[in-house]
Formats: sequence, structure tokens, C-alpha cells
Amino acid sequence: MFDGTPLRLRIGTRASPMALYQANLVRDRLLAEVPYLAAESVELVPMRTTGDIVLDRPLAEIGGKGLFTKELERALTDRRIDIAVHSLKDVETRLAPGLMLGAILGRDDPRDALLSRDGRRLDELPSGAVIGTASPRRRAQLLRHRPDLRIVPFRGNAGTRLGKLAAGEVDATLLALCGLRRLKQEQLITEILPPDVMLPAVGQGALAIECRSDDDAIRRCLTVLHDPQTAACVSAERAMLDALGGDCYTPVAGLAQLADGKLTLEGRLFDPAGKSQVSHVLSGSIADAIDLGRRMGGVLRQSCAIEFAS
Repeated sequence: MFDGTPLRLRIGTRASPMALYQANLVRDRLLAEVPYLAAESVELVPMRTTGDIVLDRPLAEIGGKGLFTKELERALTDRRIDIAVHSLKDVETRLAPGLMLGAILGRDDPRDALLSRDGRRLDELPSGAVIGTASPRRRAQLLRHRPDLRIVPFRGNAGTRLGKLAAGEVDATLLALCGLRRLKQEQLITEILPPDVMLPAVGQGALAIECRSDDDAIRRCLTVLHDPQTAACVSAERAMLDALGGDCYTPVAGLAQLADGKLTLEGRLFDPAGKSQVSHVLSGSIADAIDLGRRMGGVLRQSCAIEFAS
């Protein structure tokens, strides 16, 4: 229950334009839906993370995708911020002690989009075309679909990558469709890639709000933003990734969807060159989302032990 004491809320976020858009989205929704929050008591706290600063090496070499969240998590633990807004795909499957995901917002379209300099779709790119991506998942699926393409490392926030594409450093690149829409850059899209060609990253399209597990007032505040259906889907995906021991350099993709009360999870695991792939689909109830994901992880792990060794 609200005791009448004004609630101060410091929102931690990465400093990129995308992250700031997402943090402001959370701020505006909280102000609109939590009657005891006042605009003057809600503050955005932008931070540069190691993942934003070190751009000349793959994430796997400098500590993994957690480099986009560790500084924010440290600020939460130190009580310098009260919540942290993340793209869920950047959040490791196991959180630091004392932290939790207080809310998962309704998911936007999780698909990937291709952007090419000359407007050619994926199947129209010439042999040897250079595609920029730092994602092992995208690399493996591109090479599986078009082994004649040349994939080069390509890091930076969305704006940086769009600038590199415009400058002619690569012929094409891939970005999350939802991110381009948030940045109002949808007009740059050449092609939205279907999941059978490019299955999304685990959690892609969803925003997560991390908080301290002992902060009851903040946790109650965040419940207004929580979307149970999205939470069930991404819980299955994240349980699959956790069961695989997955991280940013594991070429793994997964997408769970709800239809008629049934949750269906598709998972894929690749070798880095995209030559071998294992793919499975499992279905179950929403209540069994985490168990479904764990079972999928086991199935994929067993299947890849056979397929990748052949």
C-alpha cells in the first residue's frame, strides 16, 4: 500500500539514443499509470557501459553481452539508481544476487531487418557482398542461407552502424526491426526477414526493468507495466538459453509465441560457420513456460552433439 511518502525514482539507462528512447518510454508510462509518482521525482541517469565504449573487439573477447548491463547492475546494487531499463536480449539469464526483473513490457515485433545500400534484398545481393554484423546468431544464419556472402565484424549502436552503412563500409547490415521503429528509421529497411530465414535472438523485442529484489515499493510500482504473456514467452526462451549455457558468442536463436492459450517455442543452434544446424519446436502451457524452455535446451544440446560431430 502507498503510505503517502513521495516515491523517488532514478532510472538507469545506457546513454545511446535507442536506450534513452526506451527509458523515456518507461518513464512516461509510469507517470501516466502510477498516481503517486510526480514528474519532478523521476530522474533519468544515463551511463556509458563497457560494451558501448570498447568497439574494436567482439563482445566474446571482452566479457560477453553482460558488458551492456553490468555498470547498471552495479549502480542498482550501490543504490545509485532504483531501476534499470534494458533490452531484454542484452540481459544475462542469471542475474546478480539481490536483483530481479521487476517488469517485462509487452513485446514489439522481434524480427530482424536487412538494410542494404542499393536496396537489394537478401536473395538479390551479389555473390561476395559484404554484410556487417557482430552477432554470431545473425552470422550463422546468413551463411546458412547464403554461404557466398562475406560477413565482417560490425559493432556500435544503431546510429553508428547506420552511419557506417551509409559511408559504404559494408553492402548491408542487420538490425532489430523494433529498434529501427523506435528510432523512426523504418524507411531505411530493405527487407524484414522472416523467422524461417532469421530466427530472432532470445528476448528480442522486449524491454525489461531490473530492480532490487528487496525494494517492495519499487516492485509494486512496476507491476502496472508487466505483461504476463510476453513474460511467459521470454521466460521459455531464456530458460532454453540458460539450459544451453548460452552467451553472446553462442549461435543460438529462439522464439516463443502464444496462440489459443498454448505456448510454442522454436529453438535453433548453429555451428559458427552456419554449416550445421539443429532446430526443434515444442509446445506446452503458459504455466510450464520455464520447464518447456529447459526441455528445449536439453533437446538441442543432445541433437547438436550428434549433428555437429558428424
